[in-house]
Amino acid sequence: MSVICVIPARYASQRFLGKPLAMLTGATGVSQSLIERSWRAAEGVNAFDAVYVATDDDRIAEAARGFGAEVLMTSEACRNGTERCAEALGMLGEGVEMIVNLQGDAPLTPPWFLEALVDGLRADTQAAVATPILRCDGEALAAFKADRAEGRVGGTTVVVDSARRGLYFSKEVIPFTEKTYAPDADTPVFHHVGVYAYRPWALHAYPDWAVGPLETLEGLEQLRFLEAGHRIACVEVEARGRKFWELNNPEDIPRIEGMLREMGAP
Repeated sequence: MSVICVIPARYASQRFLGKPLAMLTGATGVSQSLIERSWRAAEGVNAFDAVYVATDDDRIAEAARGFGAEVLMTSEACRNGTERCAEALGMLGEGVEMIVNLQGDAPLTPPWFLEALVDGLRADTQAAVATPILRCDGEALAAFKADRAEGRVGGTTVVVDSARRGLYFSKEVIPFTEKTYAPDADTPVFHHVGVYAYRPWALHAYPDWAVGPLETLEGLEQLRFLEAGHRIACVEVEARGRKFWELNNPEDIPRIEGMLREMGAP
């Protein structure tokens, strides 16, 4: 039984056209595309038996093959990354224990986030899907609030129950807190890391479930699992001094490049 990582990538992103091919310059001055950096992050994870880029766009496919990735060509009808992963699973056949969806806008995802995610889904046998969550420090929470104050839709936050199962995910900052936190202080807000590990049965079923009002309002694919009554295991991970941010808007490029320089990443 294998653990397969699929990186779904589409060119026609509503907020950032051509986002997977956006170039990011690291500490050594080397520029690599967002999709290449995400693929290289996945290649460094020991828990994965194979890594694929799944896309419907020839430009992304050509670029991915150029840096050595295996590509699965999927349909333009896929409405989100989870549906694209479901189509990819259908191409991979039997013998898959789980599919990990590493979204192509998360090149800073550390390998231990992904290894903890695989372990987390194995541990919670009642969950259909698992996803990592990262407790915000004051600096990260301030960045979330600044995005919203300036009208940008940035990262996603999540609230969980006592068993660390997801209650709700939002592009707003939840839970509400008026308190001011020091940059390095823990806060009650969790950043949802946009990576998922799915059980095959749940991924096969997902495209047939109705798109509910919450998924429609928030534009968050994981809400379809909650609206259909399925459990999402939220696996708390630790940054270990690493910065983490997804590339959601063009304005995020300098922020991520600064983090790459800080990490010493090429």
